[in-house]
Parts: sequence; structure tokens; C-alpha cells
Amino acid sequence: MKLTVVGCSGSFPSADSACSSYLVEADGFRLLLDMGNGALGELQRHCGLYDLDAVFLSHLHADHCIDMCAYFVARFYRHDGRCGALPVYAPDGAEQRLTTAYADVPSATAMSEVFDFRTLRPGSFDLGPFRIRTDRVCHPVEAFGIRIEHGGRSLAYSGDTGVCDALDELAADTDLFLCEASFTHGKEDVPDLHLNGREAGVHAARARARRLVLTHIPPWTDGERNLADACEVYDGPAELARPGAVYEL
Repeated sequence: MKLTVVGCSGSFPSADSACSSYLVEADGFRLLLDMGNGALGELQRHCGLYDLDAVFLSHLHADHCIDMCAYFVARFYRHDGRCGALPVYAPDGAEQRLTTAYADVPSATAMSEVFDFRTLRPGSFDLGPFRIRTDRVCHPVEAFGIRIEHGGRSLAYSGDTGVCDALDELAADTDLFLCEASFTHGKEDVPDLHLNGREAGVHAARARARRLVLTHIPPWTDGERNLADACEVYDGPAELARPGAVYEL
């Protein structure tokens, strides 16, 4: 299983990175986790425009899904024929949200002609070679974290969340925990919105995750401070997500 960081900036793109997007591959199957601002362009550095097999949208905030509107254009108006419907696992209302964001679709059903929207619920299912588990996390809109298993290896992705028990279960004994760390410990304290570096470290320690990668750090947040805060409470290997970084699991 291979994880590639397509984009890792939180809230809006930085000068160096698109917003949240992560490519997971195994046995020739490509699953994209989120497609935030700027992600579609960066994705093409790592795979063909039409080579995805499925998309997972953790929630419907723009920094995690807005480039799906651009991807609609690429699939609907493809020069040599419209693409078939790509499975898109997302919270309820994804089709309406993206149709509204695009604002000028040819018809009310055009979005679903190239995206096969499948509503996320807590639970487990098989997707290509992967065993998937999803659960709701704590955010102002319906949001999901995900655990992906393949060949005895596993990774977990928090999506956007505040402190919540579901994260410990999704990341339990995982080989890599890709966890958001948007806030700064001692500076922002808004429950059920985002984690700070220390809270991400606490979750990783409680879950016994073997590796922690901090992501979704906005341009106005000091990532190195968040990493240091995480390392005070988590003694495993930890680092900041970087665009283009590749992890072989």
C-alpha cells in the first residue's frame, strides 16, 4: 500500500501546497482521499487524470472537496467521450453541494452522470483491494475519518475533527496515522472543530499508532511548533506532511 500526499494545507492553499488530498494505491487500485483547493492540478503529478478508481470525501467543506467541481469538467466534457460514473463516497448531500458550487451544470443530474455518489455511514466495507472502516468525527458539519487496510498493513486519516473517541478506534495499532493538527496548543481552544499538535499526539499515543504524520496545518499555523507539541506526548516517529511525500506501507 502506498500513500502519496497530494496536498496538505489546511483551510486554504499555501504558497507551497494545495489543500487536503491524499492518494492511496494498492494492486493497481487508486483511491483519493479528499480533493480540496488546488488538488486536481497536483494530482496529475502522481497519476493520470482518469486513472482514479474511487474518491472519499471526508466532509463537504471547500478545502476538502471543491476541486471536485473542476474534476466534473474534466470528466463530463472529456474530449474523446464522457467518463463513466466514478464511485464517490461522501456525506449525504454531496451531489447537491457540488452542483450548487459549480452553479452552471448542464442539467440537475449532470454531476451524477460522472460521479456515482454513495452516502457514507459508520461501518466497514470492501473497496477494490482495501478493507475500509469509516466513522463520524467531531466537526461542525457531518464529517468522517477513515481506516484503510490491505495486506496486513493499515493507515488511518482523521479528516477534520476535534477530540473524539472515534479517532482512537480508527487509528488503533495502525501503521500510519495521518492526523489533522490545525490549531496551536495554548492559543486556539474551540471544541469539536480542530485538533492542535498536542491533541493529535495524545490520540496517536492512545491508539498506539506506529507512525504519526501531521497534516491540514493552515498557512498561519507554525507546523514545527505543532510537531514539537505532538512529540511531547507521543514517542513514536512523527513528522509533518509535505506535498509529494510518499509512504510505502
